[in-house]
Amino acid sequence: MYLNTDVMNLEDLASSGSGEVYRAIARARAIRYIGGKIIDFLAQLEDFQKQLWVKKKFVLETNWCVTLDRIPVEMYPDIANNEAQCQEWANLYAASEINGDLANGNTSWTFPPNIDFLKSNPFLIVDTKYFGKDFKDSLLESLSETSSLDEQMNGLLVHGENFQALNLLSSRYYNRVKSIYIDPPYNTDASAILYKNGYKNSSWMSLIYDRMSLASHLLYDSGIVCIAIDDTEVSVLRPLTASIFPIELGIVSVCSNPRSRKTKGRFAPAHEYALFYAKTEDTFPGALPKSDKQMQNYPEIDDSGRFIWMNMVRSGTGDRREDRPKLFFPIYINNEGRIRIPELKWNEIEREWIALEGIDTNEIEIYPLKKMGTEGRWHRGHNKINENLNEYRAHKTSTGEYIVQFKARMDEDSPPNTWWGEGKYDSSNGSKKLNAMFGSKIFDFPKSVDLIQDCILSSVNGNEGATVLDYFAGSGTTGHAIININRGKNTMMKYILIEIGEHFNTVLLPRMKKVVYSSDWKDGKPVTKDGISHLIKYIRLESYEDTMDSLEITKRTEAQNKLLENNPELAEDYHLRYSLGIETTQSASLLGKDFTDPFAYKLSVFRDGIRHEVNVDLPETFNYLIGLIVESRKKIDGLLTYKGTDAGGKRCLIIWRNINEIDHAALDAWFARNRDVVDNAIDTIYVNGDHTLNAMKQVGDTWTAKTIEPVFKELMFQESRE
Repeated sequence: MYLNTDVMNLEDLASSGSGEVYRAIARARAIRYIGGKIIDFLAQLEDFQKQLWVKKKFVLETNWCVTLDRIPVEMYPDIANNEAQCQEWANLYAASEINGDLANGNTSWTFPPNIDFLKSNPFLIVDTKYFGKDFKDSLLESLSETSSLDEQMNGLLVHGENFQALNLLSSRYYNRVKSIYIDPPYNTDASAILYKNGYKNSSWMSLIYDRMSLASHLLYDSGIVCIAIDDTEVSVLRPLTASIFPIELGIVSVCSNPRSRKTKGRFAPAHEYALFYAKTEDTFPGALPKSDKQMQNYPEIDDSGRFIWMNMVRSGTGDRREDRPKLFFPIYINNEGRIRIPELKWNEIEREWIALEGIDTNEIEIYPLKKMGTEGRWHRGHNKINENLNEYRAHKTSTGEYIVQFKARMDEDSPPNTWWGEGKYDSSNGSKKLNAMFGSKIFDFPKSVDLIQDCILSSVNGNEGATVLDYFAGSGTTGHAIININRGKNTMMKYILIEIGEHFNTVLLPRMKKVVYSSDWKDGKPVTKDGISHLIKYIRLESYEDTMDSLEITKRTEAQNKLLENNPELAEDYHLRYSLGIETTQSASLLGKDFTDPFAYKLSVFRDGIRHEVNVDLPETFNYLIGLIVESRKKIDGLLTYKGTDAGGKRCLIIWRNINEIDHAALDAWFARNRDVVDNAIDTIYVNGDHTLNAMKQVGDTWTAKTIEPVFKELMFQESRE
């Protein structure tokens, strides 16, 4: 009862000989009072840190890698005279060793290379990082004239922390990714990778769950996610993944290390897993191409390359005549291997078919083969065969026996099984291919390209225009696999690769450039010249550390200081609850600077212990914030314009200007000269800075002009979908 101060006040407790209780209660009150203040301050600090973390990050740099075949010949002289670009070709492709022959238009490497040499090597990649702004503007405008810029893009590479990258991409790629493949850290100390292995379970689960939750919004409703993992965390990963993707399609055991990894006192692991999950019940995995061993059994493909002849005979346990007697009937075969089904009558008593037609003189009669004395059965019923007789044939084996085969689409074959034990999945194959491409070991434990190809083919299920996302991209094996698939099947699958490490620059990006140029390498040099036409966009993102580095504290005014000095309670509340947010609002990383010159917006960050000013690509960042599918990027009469469709399906025109050079009047004059850029389908015009464009609407115009800055800020701090 002594703690109920509503019943007995502290003075009464003290006077009644309860001074010790009084002091205890006083101490408790003091602790509670101070604790409340500490909690208020910590809450402010945590809220501020969260704001910095979930804030969508700026795009700091945007560049493009384009094969020469997509670039106008008029730009070739500038390319040929760019020493840095030519040096990269020599380093990546051994271009300086190319000798003149018929395949190269009888042109040899020189520096600068002549125009005929460039024409004869159309799959050399040009990287815009080696060129100035004017070259990039001209190149992107020429590409925009061809077709939609984003539709032409084969791959997007993002250098940045994967949570931040997924956060930024969430509007642009919402429900647009067909397949997600990830090879996250296995939470062991067996491999030295950038993402810390050996997490405590709760931290590892948080790492995986947060990113998977974001990525799930990018995946089609009928999409499939595939996750590589080993025994260490598979039991934890399964329920975690199922909480986001409720349909478990299958768990594949992959023999990734036939020699096994030695472990003291335990079984030596020789396998890992590929977990396949989906959002909905009506999602199905795709069939894999036949292996060499399987093709020996079913070797004949028709001229289109789309069909394969498969044996229709089934015999043995589970395929017996007695189990399904109606699948046991005679088939007549003529001298040319053509088949026909005689007219049949079912005898219910004998449980068998009776042929009502005899055999012609040039025919023989066959039944399903026997196996171990047991009669088998056909794979399909006679009515189904009769409906499509041209899809069936008889084939004589080397033993003189006839088997019946049916024509099946390669991609309609049975789904993959759950044991992938072929040698091509061995992780050492991944290392061999990467080492051959670069001439030395430059990355530890790259995945087998064949393994990821089969994971992707199982996930996209024949969707030739699918987009595949890998947000633990590592050395870029997923991109390599997709380029291989496209080269072999002439498809247009696209990829999004996200990676944080420095090996983005030293391994991943060079690897994409190399595999586009050639599929086969030895000692760092191309063996074949089977390049493909390609367009890659790569962006670099602001990091959380960059955000922190560029925070600026704005000093309070003299009037503000006096107000706080004269109001102690207000001052305490301000410092405990509001000061961090208010005093950092002018920071560039928090959009505290205006967009007067959007092409000169900078962050002040630390790089290698030295403070640097780094540019921010505001136009590219804004495109991702509104989820713009970019149709065109053009400089028109001095202003940078983008045209495309936003995440809400509205057609947009975005105009960027340096307000110091293009004020209200100049913008109105520009708009009057270039009204044709606003086609009838435009719904929204965005322009940076205050403007009066809405006053220039004419009869019949349905668009609305908006200022970029408030929209930018709202979307920058808007949390992604849950």
